[in-house]
Amino acid sequence: MAYTDIDKPSDYFNTKLYTGNGSDAHGITGVGFQPDFVWIKNRVATWNHALFDSVRGATKKLESDTTDAEQTAANFLQSFNSDGFTLGTSGTANASGQANASWNWKAGTTGSGTTTGSGTGKAYSYSVSTTAGFSIVKYLGNGTAGHTIPHHLGATPKIIFTKIIDSGSFPWWTYSEVIGNTKHLRLNGTNAEDTANTIWNNTSPTSSVFSVGTNGGVNGNDDPIVAYCFAEKQGYSKFGSYKGNGNANGTFVYTGFAPAFFILKRTDATEQWLIKDNKRENNFNVQTGTLYANLNNAEDTSAVVYTDNLSNGFKLRGTYNGLNASGGTYIYMAFAENPFVTSTGVPATAR
Repeated sequence: MAYTDIDKPSDYFNTKLYTGNGSDAHGITGVGFQPDFVWIKNRVATWNHALFDSVRGATKKLESDTTDAEQTAANFLQSFNSDGFTLGTSGTANASGQANASWNWKAGTTGSGTTTGSGTGKAYSYSVSTTAGFSIVKYLGNGTAGHTIPHHLGATPKIIFTKIIDSGSFPWWTYSEVIGNTKHLRLNGTNAEDTANTIWNNTSPTSSVFSVGTNGGVNGNDDPIVAYCFAEKQGYSKFGSYKGNGNANGTFVYTGFAPAFFILKRTDATEQWLIKDNKRENNFNVQTGTLYANLNNAEDTSAVVYTDNLSNGFKLRGTYNGLNASGGTYIYMAFAENPFVTSTGVPATAR
């Protein structure tokens, strides 16, 4: 069996940096593919995160740092294009002269169907890449515990982010295989892991479906909900956990590839969601630039959130409790710049 089936990870995930110009129909190119999920954050100002996907539609925005309902406007992201996307005049993603980071994922195979499990089946639609282990699913809740939602990955998802679209009353309920099906996190908050059977119905996802309970944020009757589902692919993506050591010579986390992007969250205490990528600092170690998925803050270059990107993982270089507290437990999701070994058995070169 080949080490990886994805020799060029940037065909499925890529970070694209750009400067806004405040003008209508501002085209951003250089992504390398037509994205289905675009996550944008202004790096220098306190604009909210802006999340767009091809299943809900290009002009529809969610914010990872708030509980707000979906907002629709033609001056947000206007279209997904063959090599990027087009922006409108909104400062959220296109403030004149301001630096932005965009994180882009490809899905691409679309379809629709009816949900299964307990209660009445409801309509859903999706876009998926089984190669990259990523799907976007928009479904209607049915209000009944044990409602099962097809994700079409053909593999068991290890991370799921969900958000009810038409209400600002519920957080981004987040599933992680590491903490298990009885617990959940909030992408828009600092909360430690919490326990409730009404979110994931105390049921782990399978290779075909994930299950939801009666909580309105994941299963309100006839309420539209979006789920971003991620399955692990060797040499391309890794979703796991580590323990901090509280030392500037911190824990090394093996991923099996040089990371292009990763998110970290402490699960046993109240801390931020940290976002790192390989483009904002041109691959030079130590990496200082951090954005926070749950905050609208500008990029943080504080020394306490230092990390190193290595050919087979990442290493913590800071003592910040949100990154590397002694004995602290953390989850992460990471995507590759290069696999450690290609599908033909060629090792990746060191930086």
